[in-house]
Amino acid sequence: MRWFSRLIAPLVFIIAYTMFRSSVQKKSRKKHDLVMKLFRFAADNGHQKALSVYGHLLHFRGDGPENRIQGGIYLQQAAEKGDYKAQYQMGRIYEEGFEHYFQIDQFKALSYYTRAAEHGHQLAIKRLVDIFSEGELGQSVSREEAQKWQNKLPAIH
Repeated sequence: MRWFSRLIAPLVFIIAYTMFRSSVQKKSRKKHDLVMKLFRFAADNGHQKALSVYGHLLHFRGDGPENRIQGGIYLQQAAEKGDYKAQYQMGRIYEEGFEHYFQIDQFKALSYYTRAAEHGHQLAIKRLVDIFSEGELGQSVSREEAQKWQNKLPAIH
């Protein structure tokens, strides 16, 4: 049965995401609960985007520290699967720390920012420019490294 759940997880995610973005019954508690259950089903069955979206919703909008920690766990799973948005968020989480579960870890923060930036995540690139320009996260100031990342940002016209 597990294989079937994994098989339908992408379809369940599409349904959940479509409902989430829909303006129909926007303030409905029943709709909210159903959408969150569908996201959780897809995430629990390994769907990368569901892990990222559901994790983000729980961590940044969840009620209470338990939900926020669980959201971070989902984000971490998405980041390990290669989701660059989740990688950036994990960089933030490890840079700032959260509760007892996610301790401040400059090495992990830098690693996640770098992985996200390598996928072209603009905020991660900007953060790396700052890190190497200011010597943050245990890094020494490196104008060369800062310029390398600065060059990856699109020109603003």
